[in-house]
Amino acid sequence: MPGATVRISENSRDLLRELSRRTDSTMQDVIAKALDAYQKRLFWAQAEQEFRAMREDKDAWDAELAEREAWDTTLNDGLDSENAP
Repeated sequence: MPGATVRISENSRDLLRELSRRTDSTMQDVIAKALDAYQKRLFWAQAEQEFRAMREDKDAWDAELAEREAWDTTLNDGLDSENAP
């Protein structure tokens, strides 16, 4: 697998080694998992920020609520929500 060299501080390297040891994973796997988690955290933070901005715009928020209500009818399949998978 081709790779790249990235410079990190000694503290980060030591933490990476410790996490690798504690999880019985390679350092590359620890970095990949950390980057994936960071990317997801940024995605949800941005989504939260955008929803917050939408709520401040009454017209945009009303349109969002109307769209949600329209989509709610798509679940009218005759099943009780208690029995849904």
